[in-house]
Amino acid sequence: MNLSDFLIFIPLLLLSLSVHEFAHGYVADRLGDPTPRLFGRLSLNPLAHLDPIGTLVLLFTRRFGWAKPVPINPRNFSDPAKDTLLVSLAGPLSNISLAVILSLPFRFNLIKTYSLLVPLLVNGIYLNIGLAIFNLIPIPPLDGSKILAGLLPARYSYQLGIFERYGSVILAFLMFTGGLSKIISPLVNLVFNYIVGL
Repeated sequence: MNLSDFLIFIPLLLLSLSVHEFAHGYVADRLGDPTPRLFGRLSLNPLAHLDPIGTLVLLFTRRFGWAKPVPINPRNFSDPAKDTLLVSLAGPLSNISLAVILSLPFRFNLIKTYSLLVPLLVNGIYLNIGLAIFNLIPIPPLDGSKILAGLLPARYSYQLGIFERYGSVILAFLMFTGGLSKIISPLVNLVFNYIVGL
């Protein structure tokens, strides 16, 4: 990554992570759980959300990474299984929404006039699609595992919870062997082409 790419990527990274975590907290708060608010997570301030290791991973891979998980207390929800699923889904959906917003200049042919924005928009779209897809992988502690747990019968959801202690090890293995990129990159490119309309 050269200096110009780095300077473009940093604000996109901070915005994308902050939007993702804010979305988790906002939906939890709306569903009756004040925990994110009490922990200061209903904020778009990146300092409230950054995880040092996850941010470095995202900075260097430019495809996947993570922030500090937003704390929630499912006991405050009227329907814990369903509401936890909705809270988990909010983060990836917020990144897809941000990617769609950033793609609008391409959709409406505005980018020819503002060509200096091309690197910013393209990096932002790729980054947010990558974040969404990475977090939808059903391996704990990613959002996808909580979404899957909300869809499974209770007995299988419990077994998935037991599996959680190994999730980080599996993710690290996939990351360092290149397996994660092989899973994510084709999907990112597919969704990018669909969103931008290529």
